[in-house]
Amino acid sequence: MAKSVSMKEMLPSLPDEKIDMLAATSVLQQQATEIRNQRPNWQPYLQSQMISQDDFDFINAYDNADSAGRSKILAENRTQAAKTFPSLLEHVSKDQTIQYILVLIDDMLQEDRSRVEIFAEYCAKKREPVCGQFLNLLNGSDGFIVNMSARIIAKIACWNPSANLLDSSDLHFYLNWLNEQLKLNGEYMQSVGRCLQVVLRHDEYRLAFIKVEGPSTLLKVLASRQVNFQIQYQLIFCLWLLTFNPKFAQKMNKLGVIPILADILSDSVKEKVTRIILAVFRNLIEKPEEPNIAKEHCIAMVQSKVLKQLSILEQRKFDDEDIVEDVQFLNEKLQASVQDLSSFDEYATEVKCGRLEWSPVHRSAQFWRENAARLNERNYELLRCLVHLLDTSKDALVLSVASFDVGEYVRHYPRGKHVIEQLGGKQLVMQLLSHEDPNVRYEALLAVQKLMVHNWEYLGRQLEKEQGSTTTTAKSAAGVLAGKTAM
Repeated sequence: MAKSVSMKEMLPSLPDEKIDMLAATSVLQQQATEIRNQRPNWQPYLQSQMISQDDFDFINAYDNADSAGRSKILAENRTQAAKTFPSLLEHVSKDQTIQYILVLIDDMLQEDRSRVEIFAEYCAKKREPVCGQFLNLLNGSDGFIVNMSARIIAKIACWNPSANLLDSSDLHFYLNWLNEQLKLNGEYMQSVGRCLQVVLRHDEYRLAFIKVEGPSTLLKVLASRQVNFQIQYQLIFCLWLLTFNPKFAQKMNKLGVIPILADILSDSVKEKVTRIILAVFRNLIEKPEEPNIAKEHCIAMVQSKVLKQLSILEQRKFDDEDIVEDVQFLNEKLQASVQDLSSFDEYATEVKCGRLEWSPVHRSAQFWRENAARLNERNYELLRCLVHLLDTSKDALVLSVASFDVGEYVRHYPRGKHVIEQLGGKQLVMQLLSHEDPNVRYEALLAVQKLMVHNWEYLGRQLEKEQGSTTTTAKSAAGVLAGKTAM
């Protein structure tokens, strides 16, 4: 049996040979196989003056050569190759021919990634963007053309040894396009995932993908559970690549990555999906620079029932050494975190994960007496999380628990009502009074009552002050009057 590819070995050399080996045949690849057999007749394009004699001579010779012949032609005609391929894409209008040209270019690069330099050198001399023609094709309507163009852009952007070949505006456009394709979840989803698997090995590209909110899209697609295991694997692979940016690894669980991946892990029957999830979890512990963030991630994994899954995985036999090592590593880290787990740590992690349930801390009066003020820490971070859940969650249990927690915070923290109002929580709780779920309505009603009680107490104190002031004034007036009478 062939030895499995180590995850740790994959990142430096990452792309495409490894990715193509791991991935099932995509729709794009299937179509490309058919298109290779539909060789165009280049003569009419020359006769109609759509292409130049030089372009015709090059493409006709290249198209009719075998692999060795093509290598020789490229070696001897680098400049002409760099001129001809973009020129054909610009001047040919027939979709079928454009598809064929793109397949030729992709095959050329796939055979030898150093051929990216053919385009890079020529465009540098001309001071033109190397991916310009391919980026323009992303605006088209033919699914094969736009997705093959995206695949070629990924290779050009990442395979040039001297520099990254996309400027900031082109990079933003390209990554935003990929992000929108993820949202569509169409037939070329696997090809979109593969492009991201290539570009996200570069930290500069990771940062740009984060700016277009790509990680949130990845997680929404994964949370929907509407993709097959191959696409699941590819998208989680992209998350794994993102965890190699330490600053982003610290923030990832604010997007809910741990509970989403924990759910997929519990249902996973494919070893490579299990392997990549464990690799993400390991990085979420190892990569953050702040120890308390790593601790929070451990607690979030415990709360998402990852320990249970690890115990199940320990009973299985794996040929992949990475899985065995990662299961052992995660078990040790999570067990250690359970030993130091305080009730507030547990509560804070639950809130940040966004998966509220009726765990004991919520109903504990002692917990709220001791910890209500701690919800103000880090500029009201936990309260903002609760308010965000009240605003965005569709889960009745989450809304019920969040409403209850807001009420308890107000009850146990003197200025709680004012803080909740400032954060917009009061209005959100009041909106839940008309929620379709009776439990949500009940908890919202209790929370509103607690908010109003503070009003009444304040009003009562004001009335007492006013009554006291009136009584004092009356007594003083009576004393003055009595004194005048005595005189």
